[in-house]
Amino acid sequence: MRLFDCTTAPSPRRARMFIAEKGLDIPFEQVDLKTQEQLSESYLAKVPTGTVPALETDDGQIITENLAIAAYLEKLHPEPPLMGRTPEETARIMEWEMRITFGAFMACAEMLRNSSPHMKGRALPGRQNLAQIPELAERGRTRITGFWDDMDAHLGQHAFMSGNTYSYADITGTVCVDFSKWVKASPLETHENIARWHDTMKTRPNYGA
Repeated sequence: MRLFDCTTAPSPRRARMFIAEKGLDIPFEQVDLKTQEQLSESYLAKVPTGTVPALETDDGQIITENLAIAAYLEKLHPEPPLMGRTPEETARIMEWEMRITFGAFMACAEMLRNSSPHMKGRALPGRQNLAQIPELAERGRTRITGFWDDMDAHLGQHAFMSGNTYSYADITGTVCVDFSKWVKASPLETHENIARWHDTMKTRPNYGA
C-alpha cells in the first residue's frame, strides 16, 4: 500500500492526518504538482484522474478522493474510530465533513485557483485545463465568511465538529482553517470558538502530518 502525496498541497494533508491519527505505517510517494507531474503519462497511467491524494491498495487498486480513502482505511482499521461508531455519530461526522468541504475547502479553492497567476488555465484540479473566472474568487470569499459564522456558532456548543469526540470532520476542518490563510480568508478574531478549537487541534500529534 502507498499514498500518492504532495506535501505542499492542502488536500493530501487530510489523508496524511487521517493515517497519522490511525497510527498506520503507509509509505508516501511524492508527486510534484509544481511541475505538473500529476499530468505526466506515467502518473496518469496509474491514477487516471490526475489528482492527489490517491491510495494504491495492497492488491493494486487505486482509490482517489479523501473521503473514499478514509472510508477504506476505516474499514480496515476501525480503531480508533474516526467516522463514527453508531449510525447517528456517522451521520453527524459526514454532515459536517460535507459542510466543511463545500463551505470552506471549496471556497478557498475557488479563491486560489481563480486568482493566482500560477494557476492560470488550471482553475480546477485534474486532467482538464479550464480558464480562471475572477468572479468565482470573489464569490468564494463571500461564501467562506458566512461559513465561519456557522462553524463558530456550532463550536460554541460542541468540543469537536461532530459533538464530543474527535473525528474525520475535525481533520477536514483543521486543514481548511490552515488553507484559508493562503487566501487571507481566515476566521476573524471574533470567531473565538474556532480559535479555541483550532488551538486544541494543534496539540494533536497528527497536526504536523
